[in-house]
Amino acid sequence: MSAADTHATEPVTGGRPQIPPPRSTGPVATTAGRAAGRNRQSRSLPYLLITPALLIMIGVLGYPLVDTIVLSFQDERRNNLWNGVAAPWVGFDQYSSILGDSEFWAVVLRTVVFVVVCVVATMSLGLLIALLMQRVSNWVRVTMSSVMIAVWAMPLLVATSVFKFMFDSDYGLVNQLLTRLPGVDYTRHNWFLNPTTGMAIIAALVVWGAIPFIAISLHAALTQVPKELEEAARIDGAKGFGIFRYVTFPIIKPVFVMTSTLSVIWDFGVLGQILLMRGGQPEQDYQTLGLYAYTQAFISNSFSRGAAISVVSVLLLSGVAVYYLRQLLKIGEVE
Repeated sequence: MSAADTHATEPVTGGRPQIPPPRSTGPVATTAGRAAGRNRQSRSLPYLLITPALLIMIGVLGYPLVDTIVLSFQDERRNNLWNGVAAPWVGFDQYSSILGDSEFWAVVLRTVVFVVVCVVATMSLGLLIALLMQRVSNWVRVTMSSVMIAVWAMPLLVATSVFKFMFDSDYGLVNQLLTRLPGVDYTRHNWFLNPTTGMAIIAALVVWGAIPFIAISLHAALTQVPKELEEAARIDGAKGFGIFRYVTFPIIKPVFVMTSTLSVIWDFGVLGQILLMRGGQPEQDYQTLGLYAYTQAFISNSFSRGAAISVVSVLLLSGVAVYYLRQLLKIGEVE
């Protein structure tokens, strides 16, 4: 073949022969494969890191919950535990028994009222203290934070003993102070004979112990509110409550919703405060759902009935959790 024929068969672009693009072979292809492998590893790394925590949560939280649900469909009593005899299956008998019991619904109503009172008082006082902490000097703010942390760290037994001393019928500080008022005689007055005043004292104990967490959390959220927005609202003619309602509160709302939801869950499961305030043997009028489940399981020796009450309590709290998640989703959509 002549040189002319060779040049005629080559594609010509701009008078020059076209050079084919290089192929990705050898070290280049190996580097690309390694990069793809690293990408896959980086995507799977977070799941590998949280796997130990998930396994621990399944063992610590999941297994007891499943075991409680299984127990609620049985009729387990003390003789089954001692003799090792398998408890008989009764299906939904435990649930039909408690749902048809007027005493159970009275306990549910008492629990709801107790939780509402505690949560409203806790969130209101916590928010007021958080707003106050923004308007005081640094050393006063540090002092308030230190005192609240000390209150929060106080053991439940110590806090309950303080409240029992304050409202003791013989040596109570509250009775002595009220008796000094003109025309008032509270000598040897027993506050717990009336379940309403008794539950109010227990609610005060719960609120007193919960305020530090709420106040410190809301104060931390208030520090994130831009001062420029508040100043702009004042220039536009907004007053104090209007600024808080339309500027401050929408910014701290996620923290407010989170802390109020946690307060509902914590107050719903109040047990130790009532047991300690009533000397370990609370009367029927002091029963809340958590204490009612404990009484049925360990005092009446009906473990399955107590498990069924616990499952119903979990379902009620699940409704609160669903509401909390919906509020967070709404806040995320607005943002």
